[in-house]
Amino acid sequence: MRRLEFVGSWLDRRVQLKDFIRATALHRVPRSSASWWYVFGSAALTVFILQVVTGILLALIYVPSAAEAWNSLQTLNHAVVLGWFVRAMHGWGSNFMIALVLVHMVQVFLFGGYKYPREFTWVVGVFLLLMTLGMAFTGQVLRFDQDAYWGVGIGASIMGRVPFIGDWLVHLLLGGPIIAGATLSRFFDLHVFVIPGILIGLVALHLLMVLKLGINEWPMPGRLVRRDTYLKQYEELLQKDGEPFVPGAIWKDLIFAGCVLAAVALCAVIFGPFGPSGQPDPTIIQTVPRPDFFFLWLYALLSLLPPQLETSFLLIAPLVGIAALLLLPFISGEGEKSWRRRPIAVLTVLLLAVALGTFTRLASYAPWSPNMNAWSGAPVPVRYLQGRTPLERQGALVFQAKQCRNCHALGGVGGERGPALDSVAVRMTQDQLIRQVLQGGGNMPAYGNNLSPAQVTALVAFLATLHPVGQAPARDATLTGE
Repeated sequence: MRRLEFVGSWLDRRVQLKDFIRATALHRVPRSSASWWYVFGSAALTVFILQVVTGILLALIYVPSAAEAWNSLQTLNHAVVLGWFVRAMHGWGSNFMIALVLVHMVQVFLFGGYKYPREFTWVVGVFLLLMTLGMAFTGQVLRFDQDAYWGVGIGASIMGRVPFIGDWLVHLLLGGPIIAGATLSRFFDLHVFVIPGILIGLVALHLLMVLKLGINEWPMPGRLVRRDTYLKQYEELLQKDGEPFVPGAIWKDLIFAGCVLAAVALCAVIFGPFGPSGQPDPTIIQTVPRPDFFFLWLYALLSLLPPQLETSFLLIAPLVGIAALLLLPFISGEGEKSWRRRPIAVLTVLLLAVALGTFTRLASYAPWSPNMNAWSGAPVPVRYLQGRTPLERQGALVFQAKQCRNCHALGGVGGERGPALDSVAVRMTQDQLIRQVLQGGGNMPAYGNNLSPAQVTALVAFLATLHPVGQAPARDATLTGE
């Protein structure tokens, strides 16, 4: 004990943390707040620490490379001792963390904890929720399986709809015009460095504000919040009916956090890690990429929305929702806290819960394939079919069915991952077109195993007609003697 006291004193003289730790542990909280309803925030912090620890362990093996990411996860699952368990703890910890942050925010909303003087504590909490969702999404991408590949593709399609800066956002997201190694490196940086760094800063700020402003008292019906009297009333409450956080309230937090960690471990043992599923293959376009659980409602909503409403919903609804959450404490910063006297707040929570639950359930059978209606849903323009032979028109059908315009523009409509095809016949001979389709090259995957010989013949016949009027298609000079 003397040695421990000597080491403790030696450290404290140099880092000066003893007084801060003591003040933090002994800060007074309302006795009514030492309740099981107030344990979700500390449990979310505990799971975040779990995510950091397991994430560091996974980063020792994981290779953020398009060629090796999938294989490194297989190594973790099958070759590294308890590698599958660490992956499972990390994956299930992500789900638990989102759930805990959501429940904590609902509890704060219903108990009026966002009201004066804790408006900015709520605002920081909103950004913590957004960063937590960002961690979950970027983590799914790092699996770099078929779901992750097409999930990023759909995300890029959504961002491409933003007016004026859509193309720039797509390049920023993907690290270039296509989904490739740069994309995975970018998401790895976001998941491992950028978002966790922001989260750590926000968590520190959130805890500091909780310490400075105090924990929200139990909302008593009829006890109204007034800016000119609340702080005095809160201080009187602490003096009359307060207790130190340690040991008065912390034991409930410790018990609940321990139960949450045990639940994460149990899910990891029973259900195992998430994926990876099949290796990412851009030539398999008839796929049904499903996001992780907490994004299923969005998947179902987008799959069931009429195409004409997709863009407006995607660009407007998220901004409106985030703005409403951020403005809430400034619009309703005074008045009644108790949920018993706020039926609109209770009804709002119930409606959101029913809506999210319903759409999550619908996601189990909602039809959606990554056809990226932003461009590939439109048929081949008529002018490219007029005067064509039956074989060339059959090639146009293959062109449309295989969704070549996900990557290539035609008639000014289509993707930008590959070059526009309006004059491809001027740049490439028929033999070169056949070789490009079968073997791929550059950013284009090989379609030799995905097209029959008849489909290749028809497709190349159609592509050979794509040249400006009055300009002859490319020819092989070695065959003409030129």
